[in-house]
Amino acid sequence: MRDNDVRSAVQAGGKIAYQDQHIEFVMEDESVYVGNIVYECFQRSIPMHAHSDNSYEIHYIAAGHGFVTVEGVEYEVVPNTLYITGPHVLHSMIPDKADPLSEYCVYLKLSGRHKRTEQNLTPMQRFRATTVWYGFDRNGIYPLMRMLFEELKNQNLGYRTEVESLLKQLIVACVRNYSAEKAGRDPQRSGSSDQQFLTIEEAFLYEYGTLTLSELSDRLHLSIRQTQRLLLRHYGMNFQSKKTEARMSAAALMLRSFAYDITQIADALGYSSVEHFSTAFRRYYGESASAYRKKIREKA
Repeated sequence: MRDNDVRSAVQAGGKIAYQDQHIEFVMEDESVYVGNIVYECFQRSIPMHAHSDNSYEIHYIAAGHGFVTVEGVEYEVVPNTLYITGPHVLHSMIPDKADPLSEYCVYLKLSGRHKRTEQNLTPMQRFRATTVWYGFDRNGIYPLMRMLFEELKNQNLGYRTEVESLLKQLIVACVRNYSAEKAGRDPQRSGSSDQQFLTIEEAFLYEYGTLTLSELSDRLHLSIRQTQRLLLRHYGMNFQSKKTEARMSAAALMLRSFAYDITQIADALGYSSVEHFSTAFRRYYGESASAYRKKIREKA
């Protein structure tokens, strides 16, 4: 699809949709029905919704900015963002009013019959098994989408064969993105994965004295706003509160050991002065560090 065609469609209502085209093909013995192939410039928010059994949507952001929420997790979307939503996966979208999102979306319905294997080794098996994915495309999704819309628009001789081929390539490109992430690619994802929480917990465990919100956001590949929301959602506190919790836990242990004086503890915890540390400790525990240490000594 030519750029001026896209712009004209956006001006006319912001949407180009190919529905009920009766496109169906077989890939690795899996029957794939294509429900919708849509390009839209979103001036409106899309409310939370999900699709039925065996239903998958491939979302590719071509332009604009905004946020999507998938299974309760918010993701920032920018140009070249790719995200996948599978069966019963709740998702919604909020475009930036000043820079609305332009999205290509392909809706696929897979057959209920498929070979179940312990390892998802083939592209179709991996595609079916991945019900949520978010990241930057590194495998040519955009040109595939452009060619797909060009074929559907012109409908030249053999276009259906070309469309089926492009859709198969699209599935393979998605799976290659999944595999690249598994191999260590930066996915810029804000999903609630075990690895994310391990990153958070190790950061506060070992770097309570020096860790900054900006550093943690960079490691999680999230914006500062997303990081704060993730911490609030899963730990019930913002970054500063969680850092204080980590510092105070470390302070209590250090006061018990008698190996450090209070000035050394304040310095190890990253406080600019003993006074700042003492104020923070009293606010957190309801007593001074000296009183806390004295109680420990009396119990020893």
